[in-house]
Amino acid sequence: MSKIQRFTAPARFDQLQHIAALAVEAAKQVGFDATQQSRIELAIDEACSNIIEHAYAGEAGQIYIEVETEPNHYLRIVLSDTGRIFAPDQIPIYVPCTPATDVASLKVGGLGLHLMRQTMDDVCFEFNVPGHRGVFNRLTMIKRL
Repeated sequence: MSKIQRFTAPARFDQLQHIAALAVEAAKQVGFDATQQSRIELAIDEACSNIIEHAYAGEAGQIYIEVETEPNHYLRIVLSDTGRIFAPDQIPIYVPCTPATDVASLKVGGLGLHLMRQTMDDVCFEFNVPGHRGVFNRLTMIKRL
């Protein structure tokens, strides 16, 4: 039987450790090993950092967090905010560097989104989602065991 927990945190970098700890604890409840827990922690840290830096851009705001766990099955993390929207398809695709890479030709950005997509099984962005507190941006990330 799944369990859903909801939290709200100020959209500030000093809250990242607390938010990531919630994700790690949820990952443990599902049954993910330490390596996967660390990867899930990285994904939520990147997602929340992007909300703080880009959606709110230094302005006050909240991150609404919903964590659903189904032991031995999956972890679902939903992050919602009321900040600026962005177009995920406009983020440069992360290209790993090789010794032959022309560093001057690399585009900045996209690593966080790349890490989220590599870590989680599903990453879904939704924008202008109506809610009881206004209109939201919503990111849903799912990791299956």
